[in-house]
Parts: sequence; structure tokens; C-alpha cells
Amino acid sequence: MLPERILIIGLGQTGLSCLRYCLQRGVSPVVMDTRARPPGAERLPAQIERHFGGLALAPILAAELIIASPGVALATPELQQALAAGIEVIGDVELFVRECSAPIVAITGSNGKSTVTTLVGEMAAQAGMTVGVGGNIGTPALDLLPQEAEPPLELAVLELSSFQLETTPGLRAVAATVLNISEDHLDRYDSLAHYRDTKLGIYDGAALAVYNREDGETRPQQEQAAVSFGLDSFEYGRMEHGGELWLSRFGEPVLPVSALKILGAHNQLNALAAMALADKAGIAPDAQLRVLRRFAGLAHRCQFVAEKNGVRWVNDTKATNVGATLAAIAGIGEAVTGRLWLIAGGQGKGQDFGPLVPLLNGTVAGMVCFGQDSKQLLALADNTHEVATLDEAVTWCSEQTQPGDWVLLAPACASLDMYPSYQKRGEHFIALVEAL
Repeated sequence: MLPERILIIGLGQTGLSCLRYCLQRGVSPVVMDTRARPPGAERLPAQIERHFGGLALAPILAAELIIASPGVALATPELQQALAAGIEVIGDVELFVRECSAPIVAITGSNGKSTVTTLVGEMAAQAGMTVGVGGNIGTPALDLLPQEAEPPLELAVLELSSFQLETTPGLRAVAATVLNISEDHLDRYDSLAHYRDTKLGIYDGAALAVYNREDGETRPQQEQAAVSFGLDSFEYGRMEHGGELWLSRFGEPVLPVSALKILGAHNQLNALAAMALADKAGIAPDAQLRVLRRFAGLAHRCQFVAEKNGVRWVNDTKATNVGATLAAIAGIGEAVTGRLWLIAGGQGKGQDFGPLVPLLNGTVAGMVCFGQDSKQLLALADNTHEVATLDEAVTWCSEQTQPGDWVLLAPACASLDMYPSYQKRGEHFIALVEAL
């Protein structure tokens, strides 16, 4: 039962889904946003009280329940005052969890979340289950709740960011995973440890924790049922079979790596994580394998764009942190026969770009950088070059390359200094390459 005085902080797609949820249950919430003209404001019903352009303390302290957008940190002083006054502050995912009766598979990590979430969702659908897939990917969680005429969910698969996990204390997933941890969002968290601990909150109350043997930071810190995935033959892993490498489940070969359409060790780990989660969710193994054989990956994630004059161009604009860029380079590395050129830059979010140095001194022939933090990238090595725009970066790479070379857009940075989203950055890159 919802209280009468609800405040939604943050509009946009998630805020509007919270508004619909409240209105459908007979509660007319107050809406607040720090932006003077938040997206979706034009869709608010006339009777909705609204406060735009900042966080007004009076309506905050008058609320019985605050539903905060993932973009608003719990550490925000106004929310801290609300918490000190005994006002509950949650997110939309927590509302979903409280109402959803279906088992929930929960997925987080610095990189690979969307791939694994999509894989598990497609596996469930292939098995004939009524499944809802959303959260940080695509559909807001509350919009997954079935309407009256719709069949009940049999499984919910949620991609969750660290921001969402801050305000989801009651998750209790049937299976939960932290895929990996690398520096990200350090403009919001005090330290990498603070960011990691927020991610590890996904394991709280989970019936099974699924962690990455290749990344010790993903291991649950409390005693609970757990299983792991990795690149050796233990539990969910890889093994030699019939002269080639296979994905394996507890020492049994399951699928040859060569049958996967998604390339690279990082995607083999994603496939293994999806298998572990799907097993716990009761998804039949044959349905899992059908999906693994056909899944070609998601747009903007190591996406082949075109071959121009013998040069292959790859779009991984979703690589918004250093860890994702390292994974992208590793993923295509075995396929590159010539030289590899990297396009990087944007908002670094307080990251240490140092892990790129060994690659710039070996694997990568050269890196062209642009955007807000380009100077930090420029200083990493001698084989770097600064330009003002992505247009200039593509032109520069086309002038350096020769047949057999690859060009990879894997920026290691967020896009918001120059683009509305990482997708728009990727779409611009694709257009530029196609015009060569």
C-alpha cells in the first residue's frame, strides 16, 4: 500500500514510469527535478505538483516516501536530511521488487551487463517463459509489471547500475552476479572500494551469488551459496575437448568457443555467467545453447561497421571506462592481422588511464584522442595524437591506416561532453565511416 505523500525526484524515462505506477494506484505524487526543463515535463498531467530547477527542501521533508532517480546520489545533502528525518528513500527498482512475485535474476558489473542481461532474457524466452527484461537496459523496471490482461511474469531479468543498487535494499534475487569491477563513476564515489562495495550489494539476500574467478573484487564478502565462472575448467569455465576449446559446466564440455558469434575472452566470460544465472533460474540447457549459438552481440559493443580500403572499422562506443576499452581490445585482438588504431576520449569521470599504457607501448599502433579529457590521454605515450572532434579522429585514422589494419572506437570515457549519449556518439562514428 502506497502512502499518500510521495515525492519523485528526477523525471525522464524512469521518473515517468514511477509517475504512471503511482497514478495507477490512486496516488498523485509531487515531482521534482534539478533541471529547469527536464525531459518528459511536457507529459505531466496538469494536476501534478512540480518543482524544477533545484531540490526544494520543504516538499522533500513533507514527503512520506521519496522515489529517487538513479542520477541523484543518496549522499545528496537534501536526501541525507530526509533520511535523518525518518523519510524512506528508495528507487524504482525497489518498488518493482516489492510488487513482483516472479523470481528475479540481477546483473551488475562495470562492463558486460547489457550483454549478459540480454542473453539471459533471450534464453528464458527461448525456453517458453514469460520474461521481463529491463532496469538499466531498455525498459524501466516498473513498466515490466504486467497489466491486468497480461500473463504474469515467470522471470524478471534486471540489469542494475551501482546507482540503482544504492536505493534497492530489498532485492533478494534468485541469482545475482557482479561480472567485473574496474574504475568507473569515481566522480560519484569516494574510492574504488566504495564503488565496489555498492556493486556487491546485489548479492544481499540472493539465493545464489555468481562471481568472476578472474576478478577477485567480484567475490561475495558474506557467507552464502555461490558459484563462479572463469577461463579455466573449474565450475563454469573452459576446457580442451576434441582438439579445441569449449565452454564447460562443472567439467563437462557444453559448446565449442568457435560456435559463438561474439568474439573474445570477455564475451566467453559473459556467456559463462549467463549460463550460471540461467541454470539457477531453471532455464533449460538446450534453450541456453540455441541462444549462445545465434547471439551476435549488441549494437555499439564491438560492432563491426564496415571495411573500407581493406581497413576494418569497429564501434565500441559503449566502452565508457578503461576496463571496457581493455576488454574491447582483448576481444578483437586475436582477429587483427595488421595494426590496431584506437580512438578514445570524452569525460574521464576521475579514472586512472594508466592501464592503457602497456597497450599503447605494444598492441596499439596509435591512439587519437578528443574531448574533455583528451590531454590526460595524450600524455600516456608518444604514439598519441590530439584532435578536436570525432570527425577529425576518423579522418586522421583513415590517413594512417593501410590494408589489414583495424580502427577501434573504444573511448574509455563517457560521451556527455560532446554528445547526448554514447549511442549518439556511436551513430555519428558509423555515419563518418560509411562516408569514407
